[in-house]
Amino acid sequence: MIIGTAGHIDHGKTSLLQALTGQTGDRRPQERERGMTIDLGYLYAELEPGAGLSGFIDVPGHEKFTHNMLAGAQGIDLVLLVVAADDGVMPQTREHLAIVELLGIPRAVVAITKCDRAEAGRVEEVQRQVLDLLAPGPFAEAPILTVSSLSGQGIDGLREVLLQTQREVLERNRDGGFRLAIDRAFSVSGAGIVVTGTALSGVVSVGDKLTLGPSGKSVRVRGLHAQNQPTEQAFAGQRVALNISGERLELAQIHRGQWLLAEWLNAPTQRVDIEFRLLPGERTFEHFHPVHVHLGTQDVIARVALLEGPRLSAGERMFAQLLINAPVHAVKGDRLILRDSSAQRTLGGGRVLDPFAPARQRRSPERLAQLHALLSSDSLKQALPVLLNHSAGGLDPQRLERQFNRPRSSWSLPENLRLIETRQGPVLFNLQRWGQLKFNLLEQLAKFHELEPDQMGPDRDRLRRFSALVLERSTFASLLDELREAGVITSTGPWLHLPDHQVRLNTQDESLWLQMQPLFENAGFDPPWVRDVAKMLGQDDAVVRLLLRKLARLGLMHQVVRDLFVSDTVLRQMAAVLLKLAKENPSIQVTTFRDALGLGRKRCIQYLEYFDRLGLTRRLGESRQIRPDNALANACAH
Repeated sequence: MIIGTAGHIDHGKTSLLQALTGQTGDRRPQERERGMTIDLGYLYAELEPGAGLSGFIDVPGHEKFTHNMLAGAQGIDLVLLVVAADDGVMPQTREHLAIVELLGIPRAVVAITKCDRAEAGRVEEVQRQVLDLLAPGPFAEAPILTVSSLSGQGIDGLREVLLQTQREVLERNRDGGFRLAIDRAFSVSGAGIVVTGTALSGVVSVGDKLTLGPSGKSVRVRGLHAQNQPTEQAFAGQRVALNISGERLELAQIHRGQWLLAEWLNAPTQRVDIEFRLLPGERTFEHFHPVHVHLGTQDVIARVALLEGPRLSAGERMFAQLLINAPVHAVKGDRLILRDSSAQRTLGGGRVLDPFAPARQRRSPERLAQLHALLSSDSLKQALPVLLNHSAGGLDPQRLERQFNRPRSSWSLPENLRLIETRQGPVLFNLQRWGQLKFNLLEQLAKFHELEPDQMGPDRDRLRRFSALVLERSTFASLLDELREAGVITSTGPWLHLPDHQVRLNTQDESLWLQMQPLFENAGFDPPWVRDVAKMLGQDDAVVRLLLRKLARLGLMHQVVRDLFVSDTVLRQMAAVLLKLAKENPSIQVTTFRDALGLGRKRCIQYLEYFDRLGLTRRLGESRQIRPDNALANACAH
């Protein structure tokens, strides 16, 4: 069990721990000189022989060192709230209590200290103050004991209450990746760098590789202490000291606020969605107000974007997004504290819902529905159906692993969910939603054919834009591939279309084509340029060019170069000429082809380069050879 003190400065927290454990704890020279705790102190002791070591965290009570208190409050099982009988409930008593309530610490015991300095009536008055203080919150039934650290009065009774609580403390869940918020880092002669903190999840063993977050530096665990005892393995709920090593790892690179994480969990973020609760008695909180965020042992600056309104009243809750000025690590369910921008008072706190919050559509009904699902669900299995119902583009399973700290190997997916493989990795979809996307895409492709009957169809990127499906490019490609494999979408070159779609010209184009067709048929191997056709028919160049391109998509014409088109019939006649020349000599020269067609060299080279693009011929130096496996060659041969 990890026990942490809380309470006002000079209310006897350090002396009480000394009376309970018989140990002085970590007291730095400046602390002894000033007679006050400045930074965190740590003790390990058995509350009775054979009970096992408990960890005690002594936190500072002075308001200037609240940030240190917050660093020590992460991961404790029980708070020992200390109130001096001569002073009674003081400002830091209230602030510390608010902090431990916001952090969701499950248990509390109250010790009224310095009872040897106060009359019985005064002690009773302080007890009533404490009862009134605890009444509105989760610790209303917490035991309240009167003690004196000097005389020993009540110490045995307090120890017994702590022992009883220790028996009731549930072992923390060891599932998920290892996470430790670093609160100290130092060097030990002969061992090297040592970091300490409370293990918040998972298991770590000697020899494991971890990541130092948020820097991403890889380290190896050389040695372990758990609850101040050497061990080969440590787990969630223990105070842990890790002797670590890494390439070019220096003590100066490590400080309070960093994390040690399982390698797959490392995913620094600067945008976090939370449920934010503003403390009663606070001023109305305005949208985008700056704050200090205390998460794990880290203290960072952030702006708070309120998601359900422009302001939040005292005592109320609201979904909010933190836009943080430095990378942090978090998983769903982590507790955090928000203090004002000058770090002088606690404003409220919250629970992390999504550490990878979206930058856009963060206030949309779909997103708020997802946040409600995350708020009301304790597990990934509970939240997943609602998250998917309100996620148009599917969910990234790796992001879910990190968000919930649950490796995919431990998932049990319902039958109606499916991992869709894409080029960028798998994406999780509800099967009904995936089927609806297929239907929508087919519907949009049919609509495209109605709007553009003279086109064979769009290419992939144009279809993605036209369909307006909210999908990443790689996911859209997988959706399209499944439809093509099923034969409900086919392709002609780069153009995608429904199997029964036939390209049609409108009435105006049909009329113009009837006028143009004789000009190309009569020209044989030497068709007119676009400008010449337009001039002969009294049409604009652009109109003629557009129609010829439509005819090229229909397969009736071929665009050799920008403004030179040849009919499919004539192109096949030229291909037959090439095949005949190849029988005489497999190496076809430009001059031979030129003489066969009776055209100039430049025009013949343009034709040959087009045949290269079609795949009928292959250029070898200054000559061509026929590709035997080409469809056009086979068609002309028959």
